[in-house]
Amino acid sequence: MLETSAEPEPDAGTRAMREPKYWGLKRHLLDLLAALPPGSPIPTERSLAAQFDVSRTTVRQALADLTVEGRLLRVQGKGTFAAEPKVAQRLQLSSYTEDMRAQGREPSSKLIDVVEIPAEGELTTLLGVRSGAKVLRMQRLRLADNEPMAIETTHLPLGRFRGLRKYLQPGGSLYQVLKERFDVEMGHAEETIETALAGPHEAELLGADVGMPMLLLSRHSFDTAERPVEWVRSVYRGDRYKFVAELNRPT
Repeated sequence: MLETSAEPEPDAGTRAMREPKYWGLKRHLLDLLAALPPGSPIPTERSLAAQFDVSRTTVRQALADLTVEGRLLRVQGKGTFAAEPKVAQRLQLSSYTEDMRAQGREPSSKLIDVVEIPAEGELTTLLGVRSGAKVLRMQRLRLADNEPMAIETTHLPLGRFRGLRKYLQPGGSLYQVLKERFDVEMGHAEETIETALAGPHEAELLGADVGMPMLLLSRHSFDTAERPVEWVRSVYRGDRYKFVAELNRPT
């Protein structure tokens, strides 16, 4: 019976031959970025191609990877720069305003749209209302230090929160309004995180490229009496945002 032996591990030279050129350039750029403060300009595509003896297509691929990962910021007509660190948000039942201020950033919002719509399908179950009941749908652009971070679309049962529209302020906290005006104490929420690609609408509002990876969050929030308060879908820039969770073993 013939015995077979495992293939020998490739030596460093073989691995280097197999490594795509853009990957080697990307590693060099990561070393460069580690020594640069945020906002520092990166050499042009032409100079990088000449310095590392690669094509400009290879340079573009490495830069595109680092941009998607949030390590580079490309500004049309100005160049490419070392990016600010990603905003690290803890997964907890708090408002966007509270989260940003906790990180020393100045939160703000732009009200894109506020409309009343009839509850249909899944929305009736999520908000605990009958079919056709009025729902307030509010879409806001969320910013941190004037930089677009997310598009947030919130649905609330209008029958429970009558007159809510007159209390809404462009940069105010919805949770604070609910507490002060409607005596709502937030209890818990179920949140789902998925990935998505930016469409033309999201890209325009967030200052991103079409097809840029995004983080899609769905939050279903309840008050302390277990009544549904809101259902929210948010699209966050994947290159500027990351989420942090504390995990404990079940007891």
